[in-house]
Amino acid sequence: MLPGATLRDRLVACLGALIGIALTGLISGWMVGQGPHIPTIVAPMGASAVLLFAVPASPLAQPWSIIGGNTLSALIGVTAAHFIPDPVAAIGVGVSVAIAVMSLTRCLHPPGGAAALTALIGGPAVTSSGFLFPFVPVGLNSLILVGLGIVFHRLARRQYPHVPTSGPANPHATTDLPAPVRVGFHVEDIDAALLALDETLDIDRADLDRLLREVEHKALVRSHGTLTCAEVMSRDVVTVAVDAPVARAVELLFRHDVRILPVVNEDGRLLGTVGLRELTRGPAGDIAQAMSAARIAGPDEPAVALVPALTDGRTHAVVVTAPDRRVLGIVTQTDMLATLARAATARVLLTS
Repeated sequence: MLPGATLRDRLVACLGALIGIALTGLISGWMVGQGPHIPTIVAPMGASAVLLFAVPASPLAQPWSIIGGNTLSALIGVTAAHFIPDPVAAIGVGVSVAIAVMSLTRCLHPPGGAAALTALIGGPAVTSSGFLFPFVPVGLNSLILVGLGIVFHRLARRQYPHVPTSGPANPHATTDLPAPVRVGFHVEDIDAALLALDETLDIDRADLDRLLREVEHKALVRSHGTLTCAEVMSRDVVTVAVDAPVARAVELLFRHDVRILPVVNEDGRLLGTVGLRELTRGPAGDIAQAMSAARIAGPDEPAVALVPALTDGRTHAVVVTAPDRRVLGIVTQTDMLATLARAATARVLLTS
């Protein structure tokens, strides 16, 4: 069973495979013509469709893996058949060399092994195609299937090709590690764990890092999830009107010794936030253009769920709002630090 796959994901994968394979066959047949010597579509495309539509985030399902893996493997299979007269030796050499070449060219794709084998045992139609076979139909099929996959996933609002999420960055242009990764595991720990497991996992290393950090966050929320934002937020929030002069915002920031001010409209609804950084960079005398998007949370959300935002090096506070965006309170980094310290102290007292 695929972890994280929902019923909707499975149905979308089936629909994608239906459309992808059917159109690949139709388009390939239209482009090359229906003749006895060139197959319209080859069997490995079915396996490629499984990866492309069912696990589009897999490194094995990316465009270069599908196109390069299938085409290069078919080329190796044809070459092996041409130079090795013994069929048994040819199929063994063809598939094994295909795996090696796919690994070296970073396009490892399991159906590529089938493409190499098809080139060796595909029968008269494949044999008569010779060195054209890896390009037409294998390469052509792969290109069409990938193109259809990109369009389909975009329409289904799924990301493809998959781009691994980059890790936390240091926003201060110093050599220190970003705050979220100074405590806890480091990337070297992931490498050491993979080495200790001695297994190859079908997941990008950056995605694995992101997954483990999300697990840490969920565990933190579960263990400290009883405190809500409403319980820890500051309620007497200093705000500034969107049409107020910049001098007024600067005065409020210094008088109350705060880092940001929620910007509100005449009805008291949140529009954004502004701090000295935005005021010095934005147009003089215009809060509306200087303000940035606000990080918001609901009053019933677990307070510790705000930890990733408040430790990203850029966000100094999260504004707590009602559903209509009326400002109810604000949770600052200081509030969060006090909350975590209090929770840690309580845990020590309970276990002592």
